[in-house]
Amino acid sequence: MSPAALALVLAAAVIHAVWNAFAKRAGDPLAFLWAAGGLGTLLYLPGVAWVLWDQGVRAAALPFVVATVLLHSAYFFTLGRAYHVGDLSVVYPIARGTGVALVPVLGLALFDERLAPMGVLGVALVVCGIFLLHRRPKGPPARAPGTGWAFATGLIIASYSLVDKAGVARLHPLAYIGLIELGSCLVLLPALRGRVKALRREWRSNRRAIALVAVISPGSYLLVLFAFQLSKAAYVVAGREMSIVLSALIGSLWMGEGALGRRLVGAAVVAAGVACVALAR
Repeated sequence: MSPAALALVLAAAVIHAVWNAFAKRAGDPLAFLWAAGGLGTLLYLPGVAWVLWDQGVRAAALPFVVATVLLHSAYFFTLGRAYHVGDLSVVYPIARGTGVALVPVLGLALFDERLAPMGVLGVALVVCGIFLLHRRPKGPPARAPGTGWAFATGLIIASYSLVDKAGVARLHPLAYIGLIELGSCLVLLPALRGRVKALRREWRSNRRAIALVAVISPGSYLLVLFAFQLSKAAYVVAGREMSIVLSALIGSLWMGEGALGRRLVGAAVVAAGVACVALAR
């Protein structure tokens, strides 16, 4: 992975872990995420409009925009459900780790992206580290609340990562992220019709967090979209999982979810995997 792509991915990882922590702490995560997405759409609109006016939209990009809007809408819904019932330090590793495991296989099939041996080792270490982070001594991982929704989220992450790898080759990343935000808010409107009171409560109690996430959530994925233009999808997706290290620490230290020692071991394995990906070509 090139130094530029690595820098983009690591910056995105830090930001991603932070906004997910805020979403987990919300009273209604789905309402929180929708409010942040709506505000983010307005904040990014001037830049998006300028890019669209300057460069236009190629017809070849439209299928990818439609696909990613639907996938991101499903992502925000399943992520909100997962955080409603599960711990951050359980949901986040499963959701992110599923994508790490699937993207290399699908990337080979769709884009003929062949990983170097060091890259394969890195991806494998990331997956193993995620397992260590999620494993619970009291029972198998599948018994943890939120696991099903987290796996669903992970499948969606793998899908939209591959769609977006191809999409940003046909449309500027800023315009691409703006259309994702706008489209996702519109698609999720029916799911929010019964949450009007929840939306009002979230805004009253979390307006500062919503405003922050409105800026950093699209911003973090914008960095990833630029990274997709510079490196292989599997490397970008694996490198992003440094955010799992941060989410494990946030969950244990800030949210009181416990098991700090085991999570530090898992986080170290993930970090070693990301280091291998960084050295791969």
